[in-house]
Amino acid sequence: MFSGSIPALVTLFRDGSIDEAGYKAFVDWQVREGSHALVPCGTTGESATLSFDEHYRVIDLCIEAAGGRVPVIAGCGSNDTATAARHMAHSQKAGAAAALVVMPYYNRPNQEGLYAHFAALADACDLPIILYNVPGRTVTDMTVDTMARLAKIPSIVGVKDATGNVARVSAQRLACGEDFVQISGNDDMALGFMAMGGVGCISVTANVAPRLCADFQNACLAGDWAKALELQDRLYPLHAALFSDASPGPAKYALNKLRPEWSAELRLPMTPPSDASRRAVDAALAHAGLI
Repeated sequence: MFSGSIPALVTLFRDGSIDEAGYKAFVDWQVREGSHALVPCGTTGESATLSFDEHYRVIDLCIEAAGGRVPVIAGCGSNDTATAARHMAHSQKAGAAAALVVMPYYNRPNQEGLYAHFAALADACDLPIILYNVPGRTVTDMTVDTMARLAKIPSIVGVKDATGNVARVSAQRLACGEDFVQISGNDDMALGFMAMGGVGCISVTANVAPRLCADFQNACLAGDWAKALELQDRLYPLHAALFSDASPGPAKYALNKLRPEWSAELRLPMTPPSDASRRAVDAALAHAGLI
C-alpha cells in the first residue's frame, strides 16, 4: 500500500507563521525529486507547536501541492483519543491516503489502553492507519502481541517502527502477516530494516536529500543491495548529523543551506542547532556530494 522514501516533512515558518508558498514549493520539489509519499504534521513537522487550524492547513497545503502524484499520510497522533479522531476526520475529508498515529505520549497507557485507543480510532474513521511506535519519544512501547491484535482490524495497515530494534521486523512480520506494511522510522537503520522485510522509510534525511533517499529505497526494493550499500555509505554521515542536536533544527539548517529560499525558522521550545551540529551537517552534506 505504501513503500519507498517517505519524507517526514519539516513545516516551513516565516516570521512566526506558516510559509504557505514556500511549503507548497517544498512539497512540489519533494515529489519531483522522487519521494514516494509524504508525511505532513509529524514530529519533524513540529506538530506539537501547531494550533488545530495550522495543523489542518499544513495537511491541506500538502495534499493540494502533491496534486495526487503521491500519497499523503497525514500526521494525526495525539495523546487524547478524541483529538486524534478529529485529526483523522479532517484528513480523510481533505483527501489524505492514510493517517500516521503515534502511541499516546505522556499518558503512558498500558497495552490494553493502546489497543483500545487504536481500536476506537479505527471505529470512528475508516481512513487507513499506520501505527507509529517511537518509545524514545513517547515512553510507551507497543508489544508485538498488541500489534498483532490490531493488525486484525482491516483499516490498521502498518507500522512506522522507530524502536531501534531491527529484530522487531521479523517478529512483527510473523505476528502481523507479510502484507502488514512495515516502514522504518530510523534512517540509519533502514538498510537492515529493508533486508528483513521492511518496505520503506519515513525519513528525516529525505527532507534534505530526497533524490538520494529515493534512489536508496528503489535499490532496496529492487534487491540491488550493492547499490543500496553504496548509497547508505554516502548518506550515513548525514543521517547521524541531522540528529546531532534536537530535531528538526539540523534538518532545517541543512535544507536552508541547500535552498536558501526556505527559512530555517523554528518554533519554541525548539532552538537553532549548535555550532558543532552545524559543522557536522556541513561535513555530511559535502560527503554526500550535496554541496
